[in-house]
Amino acid sequence: MITSNEKTISAVTHLSTLSQYCIPFGNFILPIVIWSSKKKDSEFIDYNGKQTLNFQLSIFLYTVVLGIIAIPIIIYTVMKNATVEHGLFDNNFSDHDFVFENIRRGDFTGIAILAILAIVFFGFLKIMEFILVIYAAVKASNGEQYKYPLSIPFFK
Repeated sequence: MITSNEKTISAVTHLSTLSQYCIPFGNFILPIVIWSSKKKDSEFIDYNGKQTLNFQLSIFLYTVVLGIIAIPIIIYTVMKNATVEHGLFDNNFSDHDFVFENIRRGDFTGIAILAILAIVFFGFLKIMEFILVIYAAVKASNGEQYKYPLSIPFFK
C-alpha cells in the first residue's frame, strides 16, 4: 500500500525538475536532493526518483548531441556568408564592418537544413519534456508507476 505522503513526495520529485527554468541545473539538483533523502523510506519514491533522474539525464544527452550538430553548422553557414569591409586589425570597427547581404536562399545547403531541423527538434524535445514531467507527476500522485519514453536507464 502506497501512502499519501509517498505519492506526494514522488509527484514533487517529478515537478522539481521544472525548477530548471528558475535555477541553473535545478532539474538535477532538486530531484537528487529529494530522492537521496527519501529513497530508503519507500520503494515507490526510489522508483520515481530513478525515473526522474534517468529522464533528465537522457534529455541532457539528447540536447548535447543536438547542440553538437547544430551550433558548428550555424556558425559556419553565417560566417561563410559574412564579409569584413575593414581590415581585422583596424581599431575603427563600426556597425557596418560585417555585412550579411550575401545570404541567399540558395546558400542554405542540406547541412544547414540539418542544423535547422536540430533546432526544431530541440524545441519539440523541451515541449515534450514539460508535458511528460507533468504527466509523470499526475501518475505518481495517483500511486501509479510511470516510465518516461526514450529514457536511458542510467539508474536501475
